[in-house]
Amino acid sequence: MTAGVAPYRWFETYYVIAGTLPTGDGGPPPLLTLHGGPGATHEYLLSLADLARSGRAVIFYDQLGNGRSTHLPERGADFWTVELFRDQLHSLIDHLGIAGGYHLLGQSWGGFLAQEHALERPAGLRSLILSNTAASFPAFVREANRLRQRLPAEVEATLRRHEEAGSTDDPEYEAACQVFYQRHLCRLEPWPEEVQSSFQWMARDPTVYHTMNGPSEFHVIGSIKDWEAESRLAGIDAPTLVVSGRHDEATPALQEVLVTGIRRSRQVIFEESSHMPFWEERRAYMEAVAGWLAEFD
Repeated sequence: MTAGVAPYRWFETYYVIAGTLPTGDGGPPPLLTLHGGPGATHEYLLSLADLARSGRAVIFYDQLGNGRSTHLPERGADFWTVELFRDQLHSLIDHLGIAGGYHLLGQSWGGFLAQEHALERPAGLRSLILSNTAASFPAFVREANRLRQRLPAEVEATLRRHEEAGSTDDPEYEAACQVFYQRHLCRLEPWPEEVQSSFQWMARDPTVYHTMNGPSEFHVIGSIKDWEAESRLAGIDAPTLVVSGRHDEATPALQEVLVTGIRRSRQVIFEESSHMPFWEERRAYMEAVAGWLAEFD
C-alpha cells in the first residue's frame, strides 16, 4: 500500500491506496471507500484491500477530524456538516485525478455521504455501493432502538440510567453499549485489529462522532440527527448495489427503502453478518462486490 496526503482548504486529507491507480486505459476504474462514524477512520475497512488483488486500485482515506487527517477539536457543530465532507470528497477525487472514472463504496455514515455524492450525478461515477447504511438517520435510530429493546433488561436499564443522568461517558455505559455492538455491529470475537484501531482513534478524539452523532448508535442527539435522502432517492441514477447483514443495526427494513427508492439497484443480504460483513463473511462479501464492479467498469 502507498500512503499520501492531499491538501484540502487549509487542512490535510490522509489517504492510502492498495494497488496502483490506472493511467489512461491502463486498468479498471478504482474503488473509492467512505468510512462510517461519523468520526471513525479508514482502518476498519481495510479488508476491502482484497479487491485490489485483481488489479483494481482501492482507495481509503480519513475524513477530516479523524485518524491521520487534520484534527480540529475546537470546532463546533456549525463546522461539522455533510457539506464539509462532501466537499472534502470532491477535493480528494480531483487530487487523485480519478474524476473521469471511479466506483464509490460508502459504509454506514459513509453511505449517507455516498448518497449525497451520487445525487450530484458526477460524470465519472461508474457505480455506487451502499453498504450497511440507510436513507434516513431518524429511521436508522428508530430501528437501532427497536433492536435495543431486545437487549437483556439489566443492560437496557444501565443505558437508560446513564442517558437520563447525562453520564454517557461512564465506563459502565460504554460496557452496556458493547453488548449491543457485539450483536449488531460486529459479531466476531475478538474484533479484528483494524476494527479495534478505528475505535481507538475515535476514543482519542471523539469530536466528530459526539458532535454529529452523539454518545451511541441509538442515543443520537448530534447535528445530523435529522439527515435524510429518502425523499431524494429517485435522483440517484448510478447503478447501485445495496448490501447489509441479516443482524445489522442497519436493518433489512432500512435496506428496502433504498432498494425501492433507487431505480437501478440490486440487493445482497449476508445471513451470518451484522454491520461488518466485509469481516464477518469476508470472502462472500468480496465476491459479491468484485462481481458488481466488473459488471459496471
